[in-house]
Amino acid sequence: MNLDTLFTRSKPAVGKRGVHLDLKGLPPTPQRFVELLRLFAAARYNVVLVEWEDSFPWTVDERFRSPTAYSPDDVRRFARVAADLGLELIPLVQCLGHMETPLSVHGFEHLRELPDNESSLNPIDPGSRQLVQQMVDDVLSLMPDVTHFHLGGDESWIFGKSPQTAEYIAAHGKGALYLLHVEPILDRLVSSGIRPILWHDMMVEWDDAALVRLGQKCDLMTWGYAGHPDNGNGHCRTEYFKRFKANGISLWGATAYKGAEHLNERHGADRPVLSERQENALAWMEIANRLNYVGVIATAWSRWNTSAIQCVPIDAALDALVLLGVILHDGALPAGGVDACIDALDSLGEKARFVACRAAMRRLTNVRREGWLHVQYVREQITLARLDKRRTSASSASTGMKCVSQLENFVKESDSVANEVRASLHGLLEAVWIEEYLATRLLPLREEYETLRRDAFQS
Repeated sequence: MNLDTLFTRSKPAVGKRGVHLDLKGLPPTPQRFVELLRLFAAARYNVVLVEWEDSFPWTVDERFRSPTAYSPDDVRRFARVAADLGLELIPLVQCLGHMETPLSVHGFEHLRELPDNESSLNPIDPGSRQLVQQMVDDVLSLMPDVTHFHLGGDESWIFGKSPQTAEYIAAHGKGALYLLHVEPILDRLVSSGIRPILWHDMMVEWDDAALVRLGQKCDLMTWGYAGHPDNGNGHCRTEYFKRFKANGISLWGATAYKGAEHLNERHGADRPVLSERQENALAWMEIANRLNYVGVIATAWSRWNTSAIQCVPIDAALDALVLLGVILHDGALPAGGVDACIDALDSLGEKARFVACRAAMRRLTNVRREGWLHVQYVREQITLARLDKRRTSASSASTGMKCVSQLENFVKESDSVANEVRASLHGLLEAVWIEEYLATRLLPLREEYETLRRDAFQS
């Protein structure tokens, strides 16, 4: 089956249909980085939102780079291939919250909103705006032809928490403080013919005057990854989007094809929950058509914040990637559902590798789940023996050792699973990220086994 057979509409349901690359976790190898563009185009995305984070070859300060940061030539090649495929690239550089990468580097601590918290910039310090502008300029030096630039700006949990910023908000309002920091960056982008974009969640409490002022210089990308915004809570509520529109702001939407599983306390997910991704994407398409959105982006989080463990490799989620490509284009599910999307990957030479990766991730999830359930059982059994002296007979001790021995089987299986994951991701991700992924998932189980084994012998 060819990917083209999945699509039924001659005219897309929404103009801009984007896919997200979150490069702060599990960044693809340089070769895979480019190969993914061809897959995006085949799935009829026409925008790629590139969240560079520590994968960019920063010159502002080279300490911002990860060990596998792309080279300038890698970035130029990526941009060139994207242009050849008709894909619009939108770079994303954070401007307020999620600033752990620079604010954890020695010499930048003074720009923090709070001294002991590296997550957010102090919006009053002129050095904060200067840092963001330098990072924006760094990206534009290698991507000079972009027409949109995403400045992030979301989830600044400590916004207005310092005495200085709290005083400013009390006198002028939240919108005024935010604009004090961001507006000069917006103005500079607009003067260069580039339309800025910001996430919407920080603006839900703004007054109308601040929203009007923002809308003259910037689009907002409304986001929410669970259910329908009509029934939403927190920042993701249709009533907020209507108010933004009433104040003249152009809107985009953001669903997710992977990495949003933390919303259901699955922080270390290995695979997307397809039913949830499908439901949410269809909801955003309904909102996009109702409120005349510019476009909708399928985000793809590789860490749900900078300091969290990596989650859901891209190549373990190609079924969701294609499924959401169809939903964003047609506004509906493909005939044959996700199975048809998987079959269509065969025409691009991607199916066999995806199926192997999916199988490895499912096995990884299962061994972790079953292993930790067994840890719980062993812990409970050991506690019982300590609380009730009648349970400390030779037979009960033997039972405890048998439970620990069974746990050892899960640890041994984890070694086999790890090799399967390595093989499925070989050449797609650098080894350092594969090993980090496996260590965060499997090493805690091994360490718990060693502790339990020692405790069982001492009981």
